[in-house]
Amino acid sequence: MRSIAFLTQKGGAGKTTLTASLAVAAAAAGEKVIALDLDSQGSLVRWSERRKAANAPNRVVIEPLESERLPQLPAILEGLASVGFTLAVFDTADADAWAVRLVIDSVDLCLLPARPTRLDVDAAGATFRAVFLAKRKAAFVLNQCPSTYRSLRANEAAEELTRLGVLAEPKLPARIDFPDAIAAGLGVTEYARDGKAAQEIEALWRWIEAQFSHT
Repeated sequence: MRSIAFLTQKGGAGKTTLTASLAVAAAAAGEKVIALDLDSQGSLVRWSERRKAANAPNRVVIEPLESERLPQLPAILEGLASVGFTLAVFDTADADAWAVRLVIDSVDLCLLPARPTRLDVDAAGATFRAVFLAKRKAAFVLNQCPSTYRSLRANEAAEELTRLGVLAEPKLPARIDFPDAIAAGLGVTEYARDGKAAQEIEALWRWIEAQFSHT
């Protein structure tokens, strides 16, 4: 089983939205997915409750994961693999450094979302240093970019993140389909199948699959 975690020390970067939509896109591509909510706010779990009401087409299991269980995370992942899950996706809290460190030590790929702002890039860099010290594979995800894809601000942020490490593709513009999908209990690929946001999340999933194939 492969495992991915969305990590950042700053709130508002879109971890939960990305976790939800990526989990759905991976399930549609044939993965058996479990999404684990480590955030005490429980946003991903609440999304799953709306998802049941919406009778969403793609099967994704969503479970809360209490921080006191994290020291057993390697055994938890083995157990999930033993019952047939092929992908685990983690939504993490912003400020729980101890929990985040345990997740970093256990997952295959750390994805660090950042908006194209000075504060987000600084926070992503700090998270990247923790991942680098743990010798784990990581990539930045430039998220909520201005709708003009070639905006100067997004390009400057991309250049800076690329100097620090690997930048996932594609850059993700701020599209209304993302919050609307979350409100409906859906992934963006279910909410607007032919929309640009859906195409971009599918492209991100293909990029992630390529990283796994290179290991």
